[in-house]
Amino acid sequence: MLAPTPASPESVGMSKAGLDRVEAHLKSRYIDAGRFPGTQLLVYRRGKVVHSASQGFADVERKVPVKDDTIYRIYSMTKPITSVAFMMLFEEGKVALDEPVVKYIPEWKNLGVFAAGTAPNFLTRPTSRPMLIVDLLRHTSGLTYGFQQRSNVDAAYREAKIGEVQTAGTLASMIESLATIPLEFSPGEAWNYSVATDVIGYLIGKISGMPFEQFLKERIFGPLGMSDTDFFVPNEKVRRFAACYSADPPGRLAFHASERKGALTLQDDPTTSSYLSPPSLVSGGGGLCSTTADYLTFCRALINGGELGGVRLIGPKTLQLMTSNHLPGGLDLPAMSRSLFSEATYNGIGFGLGFAVTMEPAKTLIPGSAGEYNWGGAATTSFWIDPAEELITIFMTQVLPSSAYPLRRELRTLVYSAITESNL
Repeated sequence: MLAPTPASPESVGMSKAGLDRVEAHLKSRYIDAGRFPGTQLLVYRRGKVVHSASQGFADVERKVPVKDDTIYRIYSMTKPITSVAFMMLFEEGKVALDEPVVKYIPEWKNLGVFAAGTAPNFLTRPTSRPMLIVDLLRHTSGLTYGFQQRSNVDAAYREAKIGEVQTAGTLASMIESLATIPLEFSPGEAWNYSVATDVIGYLIGKISGMPFEQFLKERIFGPLGMSDTDFFVPNEKVRRFAACYSADPPGRLAFHASERKGALTLQDDPTTSSYLSPPSLVSGGGGLCSTTADYLTFCRALINGGELGGVRLIGPKTLQLMTSNHLPGGLDLPAMSRSLFSEATYNGIGFGLGFAVTMEPAKTLIPGSAGEYNWGGAATTSFWIDPAEELITIFMTQVLPSSAYPLRRELRTLVYSAITESNL
């Protein structure tokens, strides 16, 4: 795929001084303070790359600097890619959003809602309505993540290692395990960040008739030229693979770590990582590794209405459907969320089919535009696409958990403040 054209910020209505201020902020507050090993920030506006900068180390222990081609664990930034892949099948008439999930996963026909008890002796009640495909895409299915540590259902997920990236088992065995654990709530009653997108990956394989990872390669990565995006890092690319760290307070989650480095703890050494070989469980919810350049290619296709360089992923009306708020009653995430570690906890933010969606920018108390959509990953990677301002921002680092610092709010404020000529 043809690389995007670089341009000066001023030529597309942005301030170089304003974008330089973002880099200064990242350096002083995060890198020099020992909170982040290194950062990579890319800003794309009106069809041009206007800012692309790397700072610090991809691997602190080996003093490997962050480079343009550094490979990152993008964790939940996998979800938008998986969701787009599923909607490609939707466009082909192979699946509908209002179909019950049990049509494709009959093993779940007896799934009930948690009432009391602990695994394996749960008491359940019937769901008020069937779980629909749309519930999986918008996280209103009643499924959960074990890391939320909020309920007995979460505990059962942890015990069964459901939703853990690079874990044992397969997508099929995960589906079997989920059949034995009740739902947190009846589908459609609440929003809860969950393994639902892993289930979407399973459905892609079942409906398309090819392995999920093969579908992504043949239908998205190959056609778009995203050659550095995969569920593992091959041997010839290990030298480009970043180390992953965990925040050592104020991070609140306990990660297994092998070494302390001041405010950072090495969590995954790139030379011994489980990502160096293909996983048995291919996680559509959080398993991909990628580069900033590859993810920009995916985002460019989206901001261009689902097409890039003659390769069409989905149609513009399908993308419009995906980036509309699908939460019941038109509510926002704070009104519906039961998730403790949501990537989007601000008022005025809804959720579409694979993305968080800004509905009312004023309620978020940070700059933005109605219709902007976004998501992020557990290691503090993030992106957002603002169609109104013709803006894409992609940020990469490798620090768990994403909730350790208010970086995403800061980035939005700083990047939007660098706009000198608004489209609105």
